[in-house]
Amino acid sequence: MTSSPPTADVDLFADDVLVDPYPTFAQLRELGPVVYLPHHDVYALTRYDVIRGALADTATFSSRAIAFNPAANDALQGTSLASDPPVHTELRATLTENLSPRTLRGLKITIETKADTLVADLVATGSFEAIDALARAFPLEVVADLIGFTGEVRANMLRWGQAAMEVLGPMNQRTAENFPIAGELYAWCSQVQAEDLTPGSVGRGIFDAEARGAIPTGSAGHIIHQYLGAGVDTTIASIGNLIALFAAFPDQFDLVRADPTLVPSAFAEVLRYWAPLHAWGRAVTRDVEIDGYLIPGGSQAAVLLGSGNRDPRHYDDPDAFRVARNPVDHLSFGYGPHGCAGQGLARLEAHAIIAALARHARRFVAADPIRVPSNTTRSIDALEILEVVPA
Repeated sequence: MTSSPPTADVDLFADDVLVDPYPTFAQLRELGPVVYLPHHDVYALTRYDVIRGALADTATFSSRAIAFNPAANDALQGTSLASDPPVHTELRATLTENLSPRTLRGLKITIETKADTLVADLVATGSFEAIDALARAFPLEVVADLIGFTGEVRANMLRWGQAAMEVLGPMNQRTAENFPIAGELYAWCSQVQAEDLTPGSVGRGIFDAEARGAIPTGSAGHIIHQYLGAGVDTTIASIGNLIALFAAFPDQFDLVRADPTLVPSAFAEVLRYWAPLHAWGRAVTRDVEIDGYLIPGGSQAAVLLGSGNRDPRHYDDPDAFRVARNPVDHLSFGYGPHGCAGQGLARLEAHAIIAALARHARRFVAADPIRVPSNTTRSIDALEILEVVPA
């Protein structure tokens, strides 16, 4: 026997919820595994097992509606982000080919050297603004070099990447203001040519794949769009979050300094504790029952990744930040066929930053992080490191 899910008068995209969603997530989790939110006409998936199951079931929970407004969903049609298998499998193949373990192994020394130099220079200054100087500067340089961006696009990467994520929200003021900026990125990717990208770069390799018929004609620009649109802002958020957490929990930073093998576990815990994405949409293709509750076909689900990451049914003491926890099954990279294609690169960048911080610093004294509401990505806008105690 099925029943309608509980209802909550919650605006997932209200400023205060976006800045700190965790009290709202806890409230929704306790109401049920599925909660109807009339404010957005969506069914929120709140608990770990339900979220993981939905992400694995692409036939029922389709990616054709990942955004919470129809204009963005229309614009995304034909991309791997907004398609389902088998089309998604083909579109994603070239994306993941250029982020394969073999490719990443070739980048490892370069990325680690860049991270070490940047962190050592910042620590030597004694104080710095961590978001612009580190969390943004590092992944922007890594991705620009990887794809082969130069000139105009290199200068616009940050605003274009942020806008591409903002427009996935409902049609609120943030979405409306960012559509023209996201349109600039789309327009550039629609006309980019191989010669616009640095020789030997991954971007050139994507055009080579198009030339030999490995991917459909005209799709190279869409794939490059995904590198920039889906990957940069979330990595910036994750690196900013890890710096803030190490400043807030010096005992946990001490554990990483004492045992560098904890670096991967520490980053997994950062992603679990502060998920870089608020909510991700799915189109519900048929009536589906979840734990006795009916979600009607034709509706939209809101997948609350950060809520699943704090579910006490799955994680012991989930509101504690513990670098030795090693939550390799966290939901921040998604799950199933749409698991984050760039997660290997994100890990490589973050691990390099954590290891460099642990080598060069003993302690950070930080001001309170400043967060600005953002529809899709939960990131820190400014983080003043007032004092660094060098190692």
